[in-house]
Parts: sequence; C-alpha cells; structure tokens
Amino acid sequence: MRIRIVDAFTDRPFSGNPAGVLLLGADGFPADGWLQQVAAELNLSETAFAHPLPPGDGEDAHWALRWFTPTTEVRLCGHATLATAHVLRTTGQTRGTVRFRTKAGVLAATTAGDGAIALDFPTAPLTPEQAPPGLAAALGAEPLTVLDTGPDCGDLLVELADEATVRALTPDAGALAGLSRRGVIATAAPADPGAGYDFVSRCFFPGVGVHEDPVTGSAHTALAPFWSARLGRAALTGFQASARGGLVGTRLRGDRVELTGTAVTVIDGELHAVP
Repeated sequence: MRIRIVDAFTDRPFSGNPAGVLLLGADGFPADGWLQQVAAELNLSETAFAHPLPPGDGEDAHWALRWFTPTTEVRLCGHATLATAHVLRTTGQTRGTVRFRTKAGVLAATTAGDGAIALDFPTAPLTPEQAPPGLAAALGAEPLTVLDTGPDCGDLLVELADEATVRALTPDAGALAGLSRRGVIATAAPADPGAGYDFVSRCFFPGVGVHEDPVTGSAHTALAPFWSARLGRAALTGFQASARGGLVGTRLRGDRVELTGTAVTVIDGELHAVP
C-alpha cells in the first residue's frame, strides 16, 4: 500500500505542515483501530485516509475522507485535505475539482493551472466568550478577545496584543488541554503593514495530542471571518508563525470560506503493515 507524506501550505519541502496520505481501495475504510495505529506510527499532526465512492451515491462526492491525529479522529482538517487533493492530482486520479465526503459535510478542492489548491470549507461560527480561568497563565499572555469556534473545530480563538506576543508564546500544554475540546488559536495583526500577510496565528491542540500544529487550515475557517470583519475585506492572507511556517489565502463566500495553498510531496513509500 502506497503511503505519502506531503508538506501542505508551502511550495518547498520541510516547511508548511506535513500530512500523511493513504489512498485506499473502493472497499472502504479498514477498522478504526488500524487507521489510528497508522496515524500514531507516522506521528504527524494528521494523517488522511481516503477511498473512492461509487458514482451516484447521492451526495455528489467523489471520495470519502477521514483524518486522524496520533491520538484521535478529528471532524475537520485543512492541511491534510489539501495534501490529499495534491496526491490525487499528481497521480492523475482527479482533474479540476474533487469533492470529499467527510464528517464535516462535503468539502471541495479545486486545483488551478499553477498547482494552487482552493478548499471550500464551512465558515466556523464565532461566539464571544469570557476568558476561562487560567487561560492567560496557560498561554503566557493576556487575551484581548476570546471566541468559541463551534463544533467542527472545538477551539478557543484568542486575540493577543501584537505579532511579537504571538511569536513569543511558550504555552503550558497541560494547562491548555482542559480549556477547550481541541485547543487554542492565538492571533494578532502583523507588526509590519508591508509584511505580505494580514494576520498571524499559532495553534496549540493538546486536546488531540498535537502540542503545536505547524499550519492549520481548519483554524482559518475561524480566523478568516474574524479578521475579515476587522479589516473590511473578504480576501486575506494569514501567516501561521510556527517554526515551519506557512501562508494560507482566505476568501469569505457567505457561510463558506475558500482556503488556498500549495503542497509538495516529500516521501512516497510502501506501507507493509496492511490491514
């Protein structure tokens, strides 16, 4: 069975966010325990598993798609969806737009001629919240704004004072783990108006076994409406300021958001421990 590692939201290897990608046969998904073991073995933020759907299955989707962290399955993942669309395109299995059936509904990925991939995702519903007790101490910074991001993400979106504060964070993962279902998205406006991006973020997800996620597509379903409302523009660029770093283009379209990025296959190998 072929297994690939793809760096997503980047145009060069060893940056962006690496995702495992396994394309399965038409028989469907193997047992959940095996899927989780593979994800734990790869030990990446997420590993994507996809299998083709029969024509006319009633949902206008071409592939079924699931994502696992090293410890659990998640409802929504951007970078591993982008990575899967990249593998399908580069192996000649899809052209143009591919639609995935997922636990978060049907998600589309459209590849442009230059290789950029646009993901059509639901916009996260944002609900203002009081900062939970211990949040500032766990992050190591005082929040300006705190919002809940809804059921698909399960994060707290936390606005901080400035880009320097976001970049300097060294949070207590254990303390963060009890504050939300998945974790915390920390964000701020850029220090330099000419930086080439409109906002910065970092994402900490101890609730699903990921201390810091390098570049998080799903987080941008919340970051896009938050910053578009602040800045008065539908189209923005976010920079996730992790050690690897990556850019995510965002465009609001009603209750949907388009997330755009590129990807690079770094490893293409053989998985011998087949189900």
